[in-house]
Amino acid sequence: MKPHAYKPRFLELLCNRPSGADIGREAAAGLTVGLIALPLALALGIASIPVGADTPYSAPALGIYTAIIAGFLISVFGGSRVQIGGPTAAFIPIVLLIVQAHGYVGLLLATMMAGIILILMGFARLGTLIKYIPWPVTSGFTTGIAVAIMVTQVVDFSGIHGETAIPGEFFEKVEWLCHHLGTLDAMTVLVALLSCAVIFFWPRIGWKRLPGSIVAMLLGTLAVWGLNQLEGVQIATVGSRFGDSAIPAHLPSFMMPAVSVEMIRELIMPATAIAILCSIESLLSAVVADGLTNQRHDSNSELIGQGIANLICPFFGGLPATGAIARTSANIRNGGRTPLAGVVHALSLLAIVLLFSSFARYIPMPTMAAVLVMVALHMGEWRALKEIKRMQTGDALVLLTTFALTVIFDLVVAIEIGMVLAALLFIRRVSETTEVSRVTHNDVLESPEHVAQGKAIPEGVLVYRIFGPFLFGAADKMQDALEELSDYPKVIILRMHLVTAMDTTALYALVNLVERMRERGTSIVVSGIHRQPLELLRKSDSLKTLGIDNFCGHYDEALNRAQQLIAESK
Repeated sequence: MKPHAYKPRFLELLCNRPSGADIGREAAAGLTVGLIALPLALALGIASIPVGADTPYSAPALGIYTAIIAGFLISVFGGSRVQIGGPTAAFIPIVLLIVQAHGYVGLLLATMMAGIILILMGFARLGTLIKYIPWPVTSGFTTGIAVAIMVTQVVDFSGIHGETAIPGEFFEKVEWLCHHLGTLDAMTVLVALLSCAVIFFWPRIGWKRLPGSIVAMLLGTLAVWGLNQLEGVQIATVGSRFGDSAIPAHLPSFMMPAVSVEMIRELIMPATAIAILCSIESLLSAVVADGLTNQRHDSNSELIGQGIANLICPFFGGLPATGAIARTSANIRNGGRTPLAGVVHALSLLAIVLLFSSFARYIPMPTMAAVLVMVALHMGEWRALKEIKRMQTGDALVLLTTFALTVIFDLVVAIEIGMVLAALLFIRRVSETTEVSRVTHNDVLESPEHVAQGKAIPEGVLVYRIFGPFLFGAADKMQDALEELSDYPKVIILRMHLVTAMDTTALYALVNLVERMRERGTSIVVSGIHRQPLELLRKSDSLKTLGIDNFCGHYDEALNRAQQLIAESK
């Protein structure tokens, strides 16, 4: 197999020479995303580094430096035109684990190793293989990460404190919090809750170009400055926690992390987990961006770009970084269509550091905690937990196991065991759906009502056939086939009489396809579906989404239904 022909999207931008109007639009989008990224970068840095860790810069400074350096590199070297990179909440549990076990130097080395792994994955054309990680695994660890983030923010959110630092292990952490519950500070909780309210309600009542997290940070800073003047009130701020010069007004210096064979051996699994998590989140973000812009990213070039960012960032003290779905979506909503917006986003953060870093010490810690709690609430797949009862037993087991292991232990263990369980479940399903039957001279491959030969397809109708088990490894093929269309028809018939089994990942792919096609004025008609896929759709309550009238027993009936839908649309 030939190595991937690497071509970053920024090179494409330089070759096309954008107009002045395009540059202005991209700059405006980049500035807006820079404002969105600022409080997130500060909060993620604080949440990622344990108190007392030996670092060359403060935790909030490491977060903002990562957003600047990695954000710039991902936009320049990545395979997506609109991807915005930087530190993300998904890395918090694993970064905490690495720093606690191997120190800050261990984190730098693990991040560099993850960068090398990502670059090798890209050149080996493994970008397309990420889609084979099943939905229950990704949903389980995403929701588990959200819960873990909220647990880590309880101290700053509530003001709880004790003689000893909060432990790293989950059960010990819960025990410590319960033991010190009496130290809860009502004013700190009030500031945190009001900050959450501002973040939640601002997009609904305020100027949408100004992020709610920025508004919460400004209002929280003013409120805490006033409250701290009162006798007996002392709400923690970035300055009181990390010193008045928490964020230096300059970029970090070059540093060479210590490297040893023993450390490489110890860090190979955490580094692999960082690489896997980075690849999943960045490519998922790129897929979401493709849906919003009708563009197509290069998954292998994107992995190489992510690898370059994670390889270089540690030389300047940076944390692991990846593509951020929320920031990327905000970039697109504000007009970003080229990597120039991502570059401007990084440069705007740099300008803020150089000009306004001295004001960072006044930012209240409960507001920073509120920012991350709201991020966690948005990233969790809470709907999946509600639908556990409707899932197949195997999928529910994989999701809950991955979720529990992420919360109680760590992401490395969760991904390993989740993938093993998913693979075993896949093998079991394939073996259960394989049939061995005796062939006689009376057998025919298809009954007359299923035969397509000789039957005219009405104008405005396209027909696709799915052959074989429709499981997580094949779900993406259906989307790829339909994305190649230049003009969308009025009706698409999916012939599923040769599909013997379907899993939850394929189910969600089918539901998402129906919703996307509906937005384009295209109806989906399913013909000849078997009992197991139909039962899965019924249990998940997806039949209502697809429309019960659009399920036909055979191909002849599907053609009649398609003609009826075309007639109704006229």
